[in-house]
Amino acid sequence: MIVALLAVPFCGALLLLLVPPHRLGLRPGAAGAGAAGAERYVRAVGLLASGGALLLAVLVAATFDYGQPRRMARVVDLSWAPAIGLRFHVGVDGISLPLVVLTALLTFLCLVYGQDRHQSRALTGLVLLLEVGTLGTFVALDLMLFFLFLEAVLIPMYFMIAIWGGPGRRAAASTYVLYMMLGSGVLLVGLLLIAVHGGTLDMVVLARRHGAGLSHGVQVAAFGLAGLGFAVKAPIWPLHSWLPDALTEAPTAGSVLLAGVLLKTGTYGLVRIALPMAPAGARTWAPWLGLLAVAGICYASLACLAQRQLTRMVAYSTVGGMGFVLLGIATLTPAGTNGALFGNVAHGLIIGLLFFAAGSVRNRYGTGDLDALGGGTTAMPPRLAAMLGFAAVAGLGLPGLAGFWGELLALLGAYRPAAGLPRPAFVTFMAAGGLGAVLTTAYFLRLLAGITRGVVPVAREEVRAHEYAVWAPLVILIVAIGLWPKILLDLTDGPVRALLGGG
Repeated sequence: MIVALLAVPFCGALLLLLVPPHRLGLRPGAAGAGAAGAERYVRAVGLLASGGALLLAVLVAATFDYGQPRRMARVVDLSWAPAIGLRFHVGVDGISLPLVVLTALLTFLCLVYGQDRHQSRALTGLVLLLEVGTLGTFVALDLMLFFLFLEAVLIPMYFMIAIWGGPGRRAAASTYVLYMMLGSGVLLVGLLLIAVHGGTLDMVVLARRHGAGLSHGVQVAAFGLAGLGFAVKAPIWPLHSWLPDALTEAPTAGSVLLAGVLLKTGTYGLVRIALPMAPAGARTWAPWLGLLAVAGICYASLACLAQRQLTRMVAYSTVGGMGFVLLGIATLTPAGTNGALFGNVAHGLIIGLLFFAAGSVRNRYGTGDLDALGGGTTAMPPRLAAMLGFAAVAGLGLPGLAGFWGELLALLGAYRPAAGLPRPAFVTFMAAGGLGAVLTTAYFLRLLAGITRGVVPVAREEVRAHEYAVWAPLVILIVAIGLWPKILLDLTDGPVRALLGGG
């Protein structure tokens, strides 16, 4: 079923990219029935491929053995390149399963969201290729296969930004690729250090060894290099400077997928690879990770307070959200790491909703300027303002919504970090993270105050059916895992304890 999960969107992408509509008797450039037929073809293939992948992801989740979440399920292990020991080895456990479902859901919603506008055949195909690379990253159990899938997302995202982005798209796309390639270079060296000294590319075997066979120096170097590569992809302050421009200039689908799932590949890699395979290196670098995490939280909050453009403010808030995830990882505790994984999923849902709502604002008014949207004739429709307000409240970590638990567990982990870590430093990090949470509340409340002012023209009142269809599942999930965090924590706790060496 995992192979089918990857194959369905891949085949959909090939249909769109390699079989133009005119070969089926449809002419996208013509007027009338031919153009409408070509449009329906693109929409149908996109929705069927992404919907099929979502259905398969839900089936994997429905048939998962929740009594043993640490055991890899749906494992496929086939020889790929025997001469170098490379295998097509994939599977899911309690850590990867939520991210697989999140990726499939957000991809499907992105294609539903574009139903009221012309859907480019190439853009839809690139969205599906992006889904394949992201899903592959989360299910890969071979180090080189993981790296190949992780790199496979670069080309689709580059073209999504460079061709369909805003006025500064070329510079944003070039900066994105430059940072990603530099991060990938150091990441590859770190992965090769682990593989060569560990004698295998098998991620399951290497994780079970917990650094056995790797000297202290090798572990410190491997964690430092791999951690730097993952930090670029997350991104972690001060390696974040590519992110605001990329998210601001990208089309809505690109922003949702980049912030909602692609950034999670970096923090997922830290938990799946760096922590269990180089535990001595993790203990050495953990205080520095914690320092960078809280610096990013506070920096992002102040940067958001200075923004007057909606999409850019949401983009900077992403840096702060990923800072809480990194803080949880840096504690090297089950509580903190569970909080980080919970925060990955919660942030993906909330930031996806924020960018969908911001995209709706941009489509209606052609601007995201908060001053213009906050009063007079450009005031926001109440239903759209309510949805954006709900996403903002979820983003500030209100109890009862998904954003609360990841931040709380990260701060609790910092209060009692793993043995051997400097507790005074981590308590300081906890205090600084709490200050960042207060600043987060300030800029989201400012957003709420801005979007609820003014008189709304009747013509702009309407919210379309496809927008409700996109918002509804995200709202339901944000509330559901906020009220019942056990849904995710029971999944991740067992695998996290195993990866941290707790049996």
